Formats: sequence, structure tokens, C-alpha cells
Amino acid sequence: MPKRDFYDVLGVPRSASQEDLRKAYKKLARKHHPDSNQQDPEAAKKFAEITEAWDVLGDEQKRKQYDQFGHAAAGGGHPFQGGNPFQGFGGGGASMQFDMEDLLGGMFGGGGGGFGGQRRGAGRARRGEDVRAEITIPFGVAAEGGEHTLTLQNGSKSERIAVKVPAGIDQGQTIRLAGQGNPGPGGGTPGDLLVTVSIAPHPWFKREGFHLVLEAPITPAEAVLGTRIEVPTLSEGTGMLTVPPGTSSGARLRLRGKGIRNPKTGERGDQFVSLKIVVPKELSESARAAWEQVQQISAETPRQQLWR
Repeated sequence: MPKRDFYDVLGVPRSASQEDLRKAYKKLARKHHPDSNQQDPEAAKKFAEITEAWDVLGDEQKRKQYDQFGHAAAGGGHPFQGGNPFQGFGGGGASMQFDMEDLLGGMFGGGGGGFGGQRRGAGRARRGEDVRAEITIPFGVAAEGGEHTLTLQNGSKSERIAVKVPAGIDQGQTIRLAGQGNPGPGGGTPGDLLVTVSIAPHPWFKREGFHLVLEAPITPAEAVLGTRIEVPTLSEGTGMLTVPPGTSSGARLRLRGKGIRNPKTGERGDQFVSLKIVVPKELSESARAAWEQVQQISAETPRQQLWR
């Protein structure tokens, strides 16, 4: 039986635009796809004929050859024969191709079906899309590691996912949960869940890389005479710190190894204690007299040699 004219197969005139061809093919392919016509033994043949016509006319170069030579090109045979009649549908041929999901509009719920029980071959499986989410974790969890619960909303359903937080994670970094993203179409592997981390501020500590900074107030007398003060650490309770005599406001003292653990080296940073001299806002008469006496003894100010 001679082949039907490809334009007749798609039901379009020869002057049809590529967009008109695409619409006609998509409409007919949906109508005659074997998955929706399982009781019709001719459905597969009709679908193959439609797909073959689209494979040629949907490709502008092939269409030009067909318009010029028809089925009689290439030594009397159809110049486009010999290939997979469904190649325009899956991965070659036509310049405008369709995904099976796009073509069928999800009418089969994403399951199998089709030829031999499978609508999509193993080669059509694709990795699922990644899902992105954000969490805000406590300062201590970011420094020492731990677990934080993330709630994902999927329509009317919510899912709680336990996120393992590595010690030393920093602001803006991302935790990747493999396989926790969207399912892969066609049985492909699922995507990942990418969780971007924000860190809640701490009431006392600030972070500088893997170091911690704590501000500690001291009195003028402690700064002049020196003292030992008790200061908190992030994970080891309190520690004792020696303030040497003559310490100025803003001086930094170091507690080695009391900072944040570096996940690459396993070593901890340091904790720096920034000293701030705090003076009383109100003085008793005796205290004022004592300070006036100190001022008389220390007649030279620290500014006298500064700008000379």
C-alpha cells in the first residue's frame, strides 16, 4: 500500500506553519496513542504513521526534502525510512520534540502502560528536581553540631525532616540531604534537599571564623591593679582569666581552644575576651574624694604625649 501524504496524515495544508504542524501532531498523538486505545488493534499503526509524519515535517530540513522529492526520493525509496518511526517522539529527528508527559498531559497518572507495559523506556528516566529550604538554628547548634527539625509544606500536608547539622557550620552554608528532593520522572533517582542555614545570634558571643569573641566589663580599679575574672565559655562552663595590671579598655585576652571546632582539621579556634572598662555613673562623696585624690596623683594624662 502506498504511503499517505504526510500532510494528509496530520490533516494540515502544505502551507501550514511549524506551529500548526506541532499542534496537529500533538492532538492526533493524544487521540491515537495506544495507551488510550488499548482495545483498538489499529491504534499502534495509526500512532506510528502520525509520528513518522511529524518526524519528517517537524524538522525544517527534512520537510524541505520531502516537499521537493516526496516519498520517491533517494533512489525511489522514502528518504526517511530505515530509522525508528518514533524517534521524533523520543530523542531525534524533529526539531520540535515532545516529552511523553507533555504529550499525554499526565492522563495515565505517571505510571507504566503503553507498548510492552512501559510508556517510557529506561533511557527516559530522569533525575528529580532539587528542593530548597531554609532553617534558622541556634548559635550553639551551629558551633557544636546537632539535629534540627525542618517542616516542609506540600500542599495541605506537612513533612517533618530531621536535619543533621555538622559542627562548625557557618552562616549561609548549605546542607545537602541526598534523595530527599522531588521524585525522578520515569523511575529516575530523586533529587536532593538543599537546606540553607541561618544562625540565630547569641546573647553573649560573636563569631569570627572559628574564633569566639566575648565582651567582659571590668572596673577601673581592676584595670589598673589587675585581677582574675570568671568568664563563660560556649561549651565548657566557665573559665578563669587573668587581667594583668594596667590593662586598657578594648584589650583582648585569649582562652586557647575554647572556640568553634574546624570540621576540616578537627581543631578548635580560640575564645577572645574583649575587656571594657566600665565607670560608675553616680559617686558617693567618699568615692568622689578618692577619685579626686587619684587624679591629683596621676597629673599627667595619656593625651599629653599623643599628638606632639
